[in-house]
Amino acid sequence: MKLLISNGHLIDPAAPENTGMSVLIEDGRVSSWLRPGENPPEGCEVFDASGLLVAPGFIDMHVHLREPGQEHKETIASGCAAAVAGGWTSVCPMPNTTPVNDNAAITRYMIEQAERANLANVFPVGAITKSSDGSELAEMGEMKSAGAVAVSDDGRPVPNAGIMRRAMQYAHDFDLPVVDHCEDKSLSSGGVMHEGKLSLLLGLKGMPALAEEIDTVRDIILARETGAHIHIAHVSTKGAIEAVRRAKNEGINVTCEVTPHHFTLTDVAVEGYDTNTKMSPPLRSEEHLEAILEGLKDGTIDAIATDHAPHHADEKALEYDRAPFGITGLETAIGLAFNQLVHKGIIDLARLVELCSTNPAKIFRLKDRGTLKPGSIADITIIDPELKWTYRNSESKSKSRNSPFDEREFTGRAVATIVGGRIVYGEVR
Repeated sequence: MKLLISNGHLIDPAAPENTGMSVLIEDGRVSSWLRPGENPPEGCEVFDASGLLVAPGFIDMHVHLREPGQEHKETIASGCAAAVAGGWTSVCPMPNTTPVNDNAAITRYMIEQAERANLANVFPVGAITKSSDGSELAEMGEMKSAGAVAVSDDGRPVPNAGIMRRAMQYAHDFDLPVVDHCEDKSLSSGGVMHEGKLSLLLGLKGMPALAEEIDTVRDIILARETGAHIHIAHVSTKGAIEAVRRAKNEGINVTCEVTPHHFTLTDVAVEGYDTNTKMSPPLRSEEHLEAILEGLKDGTIDAIATDHAPHHADEKALEYDRAPFGITGLETAIGLAFNQLVHKGIIDLARLVELCSTNPAKIFRLKDRGTLKPGSIADITIIDPELKWTYRNSESKSKSRNSPFDEREFTGRAVATIVGGRIVYGEVR
């Protein structure tokens, strides 16, 4: 099959001049770029991308697809449907499934389920420790051979520095990034929102910024000693961002990601006790949001990831203290990035592609992805930057509806998602 994406504005940090080029796809890969006036080969299906942005496929480094074990919240198929509807060609599910993805069999199962769904690519993240209980290291090498691209204990961060040190040494031997949800639970246990004036006023136990910052500094020191690649998940505090900035200046192998909800909302959103504002790390105060925006501008933050965390409506209907942490995010991320970052001049389009595609591909060593150069895998996200639309929970492709952005209006949306040369969302124009 041959597909020509014509007349679009290509955005690929690997190429210096993109405007007006057309992308020719053959047999699932980018075959060539055609300049204006060049004739495509015969028999091409043509996608007219006039007025649209054509970018390397967006890669979400941090999602929760709940399968196996919690299929009432999400399945790999439904999560992948939400992903491609949101413009993501690849997703990387965390290992907090039931059972935990701590062995090659579960890693393979997740990939096989994704192949059956035939929508987005799925690159699983394996567990650091068996059952993510923080005691015995999981078989990282076997999981990597089965398709895992990183290791993490996600919401159950490794509390013991000695075990984390050995985990980094082990992961370094297999060239696997270690992804850490940085939270010192001795400081945050029982907390449900950011610790500050608002938590006192609302009568809710707080989660201090210090809990994230202490673990971030610990991990950076361990990475410096072991030479491992540490990736800080969903960074949310000023202190953690400053620690990452200093570490990068010192040449330590550290990267980090931020979520759309953390560069959009503050803890003020919790005032109505809507459990769809409850996530971990929590929504922080304005000074932390400003630090995130600065980190996005100056390059300290490497990636945007959704931390898509679906929960059944009955669970989120509980009191704020008892409801689970997490929100869905795959279908609103691009809209939020345009509303809060691009249209406000915080970042430009090339930087957006770095954050959502190029850098995630580099961090997780996804060969031939994150670029549109000839020979690369034809994963492509096509965006209308001026399309006005409204997100509605009731129309989500996810099995869950726990988003705080219901009825939010956006300007900017993915209108087509191409995976391996196939249009899996949208249609030929």
